[in-house]
Amino acid sequence: MTATSIMTAKTPAAGTDLLQIVHINEEIKRVVGVSVKINIMALNAIFLAKRAGTAALGFGVLSNELRVFSQDLRTCMESLNGLIHACVNQVSIGLKGIRTGRLLSEAARLAPQQPAVARILQDHKREIERRDQQLTILRRQLKGALEDVFQMVELGGVLAKSAKIEAAYGQSFAASLAQVSGEFDGVVEEIRGSLEALRRSAFFTGNRNNWRG
Repeated sequence: MTATSIMTAKTPAAGTDLLQIVHINEEIKRVVGVSVKINIMALNAIFLAKRAGTAALGFGVLSNELRVFSQDLRTCMESLNGLIHACVNQVSIGLKGIRTGRLLSEAARLAPQQPAVARILQDHKREIERRDQQLTILRRQLKGALEDVFQMVELGGVLAKSAKIEAAYGQSFAASLAQVSGEFDGVVEEIRGSLEALRRSAFFTGNRNNWRG
Protein backbone atom coordinates (compact mmCIF):
# COMPACT_ATOMS: atom_id res chain seq x y z
CA MET A 1 0.00 0.00 0.00
CA THR A 2 1.37 3.41 -0.98
CA ALA A 3 1.72 6.35 1.40
CA THR A 4 -1.09 8.12 -0.50
CA SER A 5 -3.51 5.21 -0.11
CA ILE A 6 -2.62 4.89 3.58
CA MET A 7 -3.36 8.59 4.13
CA THR A 8 -6.65 8.19 2.26
CA ALA A 9 -7.61 5.22 4.44
CA LYS A 10 -6.93 7.20 7.63
CA THR A 11 -9.22 10.11 6.74
CA PRO A 12 -12.54 8.35 7.58
CA ALA A 13 -11.09 7.18 10.91
CA ALA A 14 -10.11 10.73 11.88
CA GLY A 15 -13.54 11.97 10.77
CA THR A 16 -15.17 9.31 12.94
CA ASP A 17 -13.07 10.48 15.89
CA LEU A 18 -14.44 13.99 15.37
CA LEU A 19 -18.04 12.76 15.35
CA GLN A 20 -17.43 10.73 18.51
CA ILE A 21 -15.98 13.77 20.29
CA VAL A 22 -19.04 15.81 19.32
CA HIS A 23 -21.28 13.07 20.75
CA ILE A 24 -19.29 13.01 24.00
CA ASN A 25 -19.60 16.79 24.27
CA GLU A 26 -23.38 16.61 23.78
CA GLU A 27 -23.68 13.99 26.52
CA ILE A 28 -21.59 16.14 28.86
CA LYS A 29 -23.91 19.09 28.24
CA ARG A 30 -26.90 16.86 28.99
CA VAL A 31 -25.41 15.72 32.30
CA VAL A 32 -24.74 19.36 33.21
CA GLY A 33 -28.42 20.09 32.56
CA VAL A 34 -29.50 17.19 34.76
CA SER A 35 -27.17 18.35 37.54
CA VAL A 36 -29.03 21.68 37.56
CA LYS A 37 -32.27 19.71 37.94
CA ILE A 38 -30.84 17.88 40.97
CA ASN A 39 -29.91 21.20 42.55
CA ILE A 40 -33.48 22.48 42.22
CA MET A 41 -34.87 19.18 43.54
CA ALA A 42 -32.49 19.33 46.51
CA LEU A 43 -33.56 22.85 47.42
CA ASN A 44 -37.21 21.75 47.35
CA ALA A 45 -36.34 18.69 49.43
CA ILE A 46 -34.57 20.82 52.05
CA PHE A 47 -37.65 23.03 52.30
CA LEU A 48 -39.88 19.95 52.68
CA ALA A 49 -37.60 18.51 55.36
CA LYS A 50 -37.86 21.74 57.34
CA ARG A 51 -41.64 21.51 57.22
CA ALA A 52 -41.46 17.94 58.47
CA GLY A 53 -39.42 19.06 61.49
CA THR A 54 -37.24 16.81 63.64
CA ALA A 55 -38.61 13.65 62.03
CA ALA A 56 -36.82 14.57 58.76
CA LEU A 57 -33.54 15.89 60.11
CA GLY A 58 -31.56 13.09 58.50
CA PHE A 59 -33.42 13.56 55.23
CA GLY A 60 -32.63 17.28 55.34
CA VAL A 61 -28.91 16.63 55.84
CA LEU A 62 -28.83 14.20 52.91
CA SER A 63 -30.77 16.61 50.72
CA ASN A 64 -28.19 19.29 51.39
CA GLU A 65 -25.41 16.81 50.54
CA LEU A 66 -27.18 16.06 47.27
CA ARG A 67 -27.33 19.78 46.54
CA VAL A 68 -23.57 20.04 47.09
CA PHE A 69 -23.11 16.93 44.94
CA SER A 70 -25.08 18.52 42.08
CA GLN A 71 -22.94 21.66 42.22
CA ASP A 72 -19.68 19.67 42.30
CA LEU A 73 -20.90 17.48 39.44
CA ARG A 74 -21.74 20.48 37.30
CA THR A 75 -18.32 22.03 37.98
CA CYS A 76 -16.51 18.79 37.09
CA MET A 77 -18.47 18.23 33.89
CA GLU A 78 -17.94 21.81 32.74
CA SER A 79 -14.22 21.48 33.43
CA LEU A 80 -14.09 18.71 30.81
CA ASN A 81 -14.72 21.33 28.10
CA GLY A 82 -11.02 22.17 27.95
CA LEU A 83 -10.12 18.55 27.18
CA ILE A 84 -12.94 18.28 24.65
CA HIS A 85 -11.77 21.39 22.80
CA ALA A 86 -8.17 20.14 22.84
CA CYS A 87 -9.29 16.82 21.31
CA VAL A 88 -11.28 18.61 18.60
CA ASN A 89 -8.25 20.78 17.82
CA GLN A 90 -5.91 17.79 17.52
CA VAL A 91 -8.30 15.83 15.30
CA SER A 92 -8.93 18.87 13.08
CA ILE A 93 -5.21 19.49 12.68
CA GLY A 94 -4.75 15.78 12.00
CA LEU A 95 -7.32 15.87 9.19
CA LYS A 96 -5.50 18.79 7.59
CA GLY A 97 -2.22 16.91 8.03
CA ILE A 98 -3.63 13.86 6.27
CA ARG A 99 -4.67 15.96 3.28
CA THR A 100 -1.26 17.65 3.16
CA GLY A 101 0.42 14.25 3.46
CA ARG A 102 -1.46 12.94 0.43
CA LEU A 103 -0.26 15.89 -1.64
CA LEU A 104 3.34 15.42 -0.47
CA SER A 105 3.18 11.68 -1.17
CA GLU A 106 1.95 12.36 -4.68
CA ALA A 107 4.69 14.95 -5.19
CA ALA A 108 7.31 12.44 -4.00
CA ARG A 109 5.92 9.84 -6.42
CA LEU A 110 6.03 12.23 -9.36
CA ALA A 111 9.52 13.52 -8.49
CA PRO A 112 11.43 10.51 -7.14
CA GLN A 113 14.76 12.17 -7.93
CA GLN A 114 14.04 15.13 -5.64
CA PRO A 115 15.40 14.25 -2.16
CA ALA A 116 14.08 17.52 -0.69
CA VAL A 117 10.48 16.40 -1.32
CA ALA A 118 11.16 13.04 0.33
CA ARG A 119 12.67 14.78 3.37
CA ILE A 120 9.67 17.08 3.68
CA LEU A 121 7.37 14.06 3.47
CA GLN A 122 9.29 12.25 6.22
CA ASP A 123 9.22 15.34 8.43
CA HIS A 124 5.49 15.62 7.84
CA LYS A 125 4.94 11.97 8.77
CA ARG A 126 6.84 12.52 12.03
CA GLU A 127 4.67 15.54 12.78
CA ILE A 128 1.51 13.49 12.17
CA GLU A 129 2.84 10.80 14.50
CA ARG A 130 3.55 13.42 17.16
CA ARG A 131 0.01 14.77 16.83
CA ASP A 132 -1.35 11.24 17.08
CA GLN A 133 0.57 10.70 20.32
CA GLN A 134 -0.79 13.95 21.71
CA LEU A 135 -4.32 12.85 20.89
CA THR A 136 -3.67 9.53 22.62
CA ILE A 137 -2.63 11.42 25.76
CA LEU A 138 -5.75 13.58 25.55
CA ARG A 139 -7.91 10.45 25.18
CA ARG A 140 -6.43 9.05 28.37
CA GLN A 141 -6.85 12.33 30.24
CA LEU A 142 -10.47 12.67 29.15
CA LYS A 143 -11.24 9.06 30.02
CA GLY A 144 -9.55 9.48 33.41
CA ALA A 145 -11.59 12.62 34.10
CA LEU A 146 -14.78 10.78 33.19
CA GLU A 147 -13.82 7.95 35.54
CA ASP A 148 -13.40 10.48 38.36
CA VAL A 149 -16.86 11.90 37.63
CA PHE A 150 -18.29 8.38 37.54
CA GLN A 151 -16.95 7.72 41.04
CA MET A 152 -18.55 10.97 42.19
CA VAL A 153 -21.88 9.86 40.74
CA GLU A 154 -21.55 6.52 42.52
CA LEU A 155 -21.35 8.50 45.76
CA GLY A 156 -24.37 10.53 44.67
CA GLY A 157 -26.25 7.26 44.21
CA VAL A 158 -25.40 6.24 47.78
CA LEU A 159 -26.72 9.59 49.04
CA ALA A 160 -29.95 9.20 47.07
CA LYS A 161 -30.55 5.68 48.38
CA SER A 162 -29.80 6.81 51.92
CA ALA A 163 -32.38 9.56 51.50
CA LYS A 164 -34.94 6.90 50.54
CA ILE A 165 -34.22 5.12 53.83
CA GLU A 166 -34.48 8.35 55.83
CA ALA A 167 -37.78 9.19 54.15
CA ALA A 168 -39.43 6.30 55.97
CA TYR A 169 -38.90 8.12 59.28
CA GLY A 170 -40.72 11.24 58.12
CA GLN A 171 -43.97 10.30 59.89
CA SER A 172 -46.84 12.22 58.26
CA PHE A 173 -44.43 13.50 55.59
CA ALA A 174 -43.06 10.04 54.84
CA ALA A 175 -44.97 9.64 51.56
CA SER A 176 -43.88 13.05 50.25
CA LEU A 177 -40.28 12.47 51.30
CA ALA A 178 -40.31 9.02 49.68
CA GLN A 179 -41.52 10.51 46.40
CA VAL A 180 -38.76 13.13 46.41
CA SER A 181 -36.06 10.61 47.32
CA GLY A 182 -37.29 8.30 44.57
CA GLU A 183 -36.90 11.14 42.08
CA PHE A 184 -33.37 11.74 43.35
CA ASP A 185 -32.51 8.10 42.83
CA GLY A 186 -33.98 8.06 39.33
CA VAL A 187 -32.11 11.16 38.19
CA VAL A 188 -28.77 9.99 39.60
CA GLU A 189 -29.25 6.64 37.86
CA GLU A 190 -29.96 8.51 34.62
CA ILE A 191 -26.64 10.33 34.95
CA ARG A 192 -24.91 7.06 35.80
CA GLY A 193 -26.30 5.51 32.61
CA SER A 194 -25.04 8.44 30.52
CA LEU A 195 -21.55 8.14 31.98
CA GLU A 196 -21.55 4.37 31.45
CA ALA A 197 -22.29 4.99 27.76
CA LEU A 198 -19.48 7.55 27.54
CA ARG A 199 -17.03 5.12 29.12
CA ARG A 200 -17.82 2.63 26.34
CA SER A 201 -17.41 5.22 23.57
CA ALA A 202 -15.40 3.96 20.60
CA PHE A 203 -13.31 7.12 20.97
CA PHE A 204 -11.71 5.41 23.98
CA THR A 205 -11.95 1.77 22.90
CA GLY A 206 -11.20 1.99 19.16
CA ASN A 207 -7.95 2.05 17.21
CA ARG A 208 -5.69 4.76 18.60
CA ASN A 209 -3.29 4.84 15.69
CA ASN A 210 -5.69 6.37 13.19
CA TRP A 211 -3.26 8.75 11.54
CA ARG A 212 -0.07 6.78 11.33
CA GLY A 213 1.14 6.03 7.81
